[in-house]
Amino acid sequence: MKKALRIGAAAVAVAAVATIGAVFNLGSTSDDYAVTPYVQTAVLKQGASGGEVKELQRRLKQWGYYSGNVDGIYGKQTVEAVKYFQRKNGLTADGIAGKSTFEALGMNDSARALEGSNNGNSQSTGNSNYTSSDLYLLAKTIYAEARGESYTGQVAVGAVILNRVASSKFPNTISGVVYQKHAFTAVSDGQINLEPDKTAMNAAQDAMNGWDPTYGCLYYYNPAVATSSWIFGRQTVTTIGKHIFAI
Repeated sequence: MKKALRIGAAAVAVAAVATIGAVFNLGSTSDDYAVTPYVQTAVLKQGASGGEVKELQRRLKQWGYYSGNVDGIYGKQTVEAVKYFQRKNGLTADGIAGKSTFEALGMNDSARALEGSNNGNSQSTGNSNYTSSDLYLLAKTIYAEARGESYTGQVAVGAVILNRVASSKFPNTISGVVYQKHAFTAVSDGQINLEPDKTAMNAAQDAMNGWDPTYGCLYYYNPAVATSSWIFGRQTVTTIGKHIFAI
């Protein structure tokens, strides 16, 4: 409710199409809705946990540096694996995964999230279940799917992605949802690789903070361009602008 009051009458349209296509209004977005700083440092060390740690472990294991479980818990075994990888790649072997280690592992979203992050001083994403690379990927998806839409519309796209993460019907990570096969047009056509702007980053932060203009929807589409008869059978919850939100 507070968010709705803050946006006021300008928040009237929603963004993009999820599983079956999208139409973009490529007009400029506004920075008038800027919120507090949004990037949490993605430095990982012993005691950390979550999806970003899982991805770190998965890559280390794939390349033979880690033999433990990919459980998202940055314990002693993960520390030793990171040190082993760092030594082999000419990095400072401190067991802490920072920008250089992320880049060497190919975790580019995590490395990018650290750029300009106030020399590693941590800021909160607003939800301890998500990391800065989660935030960055969510913002990239919002920007790719809905950069020409209203701010509320961009938040709505992020909310649908997070609702999918929370649903047993979909993968339980943001990356899993975004990169699920044929889930998002922006992934299929490569627009997911565009750099998100500040508005998209702020929208991702607001979605992570719990603002959901869709009231729990799992799908969104533009009926003018949708071609799948299946999507028309979903229960409509709300219509905002050109787009229908459904469960």
